[in-house]
Amino acid sequence: MRLSQDAAKPVRTARLVLADGTVFEGEGFGASGVAVGEVCFNTAMTGYQEILTDPSYAEQIVTFTFPHIGNVGANDDDAENATDEAAVAARGAVVRAPLTTPSNFRARFDLPGWMKRRGIIGISGVDTRALTAAIREGGMPHGVIAHSPSGHFDMDDLLRRAKGFAGLEGMDLTGRVSGARAYKEAQADWTGEGFTTGNPDGPHVVVIDYGVKRTILRRLVAAGCRVTVVPPKTDFETIMAKNPDGVVLSNGPGDPAATAEYAVPVIQKILEAKVPLFGICLGHQLLALAVGGRTMKMPQGHHGANHPVKDLTTGKVEIVSMNHGFAVDTESLPSRVKATHTSLFDGSNSGLIVEDAPAMSVQHHPEASPGPQDSYPVFSRFVDMMREEKGKAA
Repeated sequence: MRLSQDAAKPVRTARLVLADGTVFEGEGFGASGVAVGEVCFNTAMTGYQEILTDPSYAEQIVTFTFPHIGNVGANDDDAENATDEAAVAARGAVVRAPLTTPSNFRARFDLPGWMKRRGIIGISGVDTRALTAAIREGGMPHGVIAHSPSGHFDMDDLLRRAKGFAGLEGMDLTGRVSGARAYKEAQADWTGEGFTTGNPDGPHVVVIDYGVKRTILRRLVAAGCRVTVVPPKTDFETIMAKNPDGVVLSNGPGDPAATAEYAVPVIQKILEAKVPLFGICLGHQLLALAVGGRTMKMPQGHHGANHPVKDLTTGKVEIVSMNHGFAVDTESLPSRVKATHTSLFDGSNSGLIVEDAPAMSVQHHPEASPGPQDSYPVFSRFVDMMREEKGKAA
């Protein structure tokens, strides 16, 4: 911590300024500069690197409720953005305790250096419990995170930026976080020494990349699939020309109703063609919109790796990873669509199936990363669906 000229008062090198004028002072780390976004909180105890690189966090500043962040360092393997083109994810990180030297055999970088390379601004020394309580009571505020090594800030300008942020409603962000070209993914799960590869003869899955997490691709490969990833605005004809056995609608950031303008017509054609379809997170919301449902903005969202969800098809309760600020309005779903999962936190919809088409989706993240692996079997369900539909056509 640098001292002021009179050595009487320490100079704090970071600020978090909320649109209502609330200011949190702290120590800056990672990139220098200013970033604007929606401030949310994440309750996961591990996996901060995966969280900060999840493209679904685009235009958001993540408050970590677990106080000790940075103690396992960072590496190249655990980043969740699937391509280098999709490097932009979370805008900033808010933490309680000062960062410590990493202690992990897989660490290649310390967190501040890694965040600086990725352009992510951090602030430590914040009362994250107070900030989290404020978000729970008042919803996710708009805010600005700023890091200046000199400790000099134009506070009026920071407040103007926070108030001027338009928010995520009506915002389509997929173009900022998805790759611009189609590519094939062959890596499967981490074995402890490296990543395995999949079955070259498995069912062919085309993933529409709205901001896909790398672990979703790895879980599909681990489930026996061959995976091709295409950009978010790929048309129906181009997708079908790849002869998919199934299509995955990926996770991603922003307002699903905005993304739906170009995504829903494609999804509706896939449904009509009876190609097996699997939606995850944003993909779940887009599927709901494609069959006539509605989505809505949540006050505080669901962000964490410890969310209880009930699988209505099995009766089991799974602890899952979640990251979404919008939700499907269950009451808006037509009769041909049935809920398959529900959140035990607030009763919000967490999954659905379409009864007259081979289509399923989940709101949570079955690939975890970070989080428990309770929902891994949903990938096998999708593979079974593809095999069943292929058997009908034979």
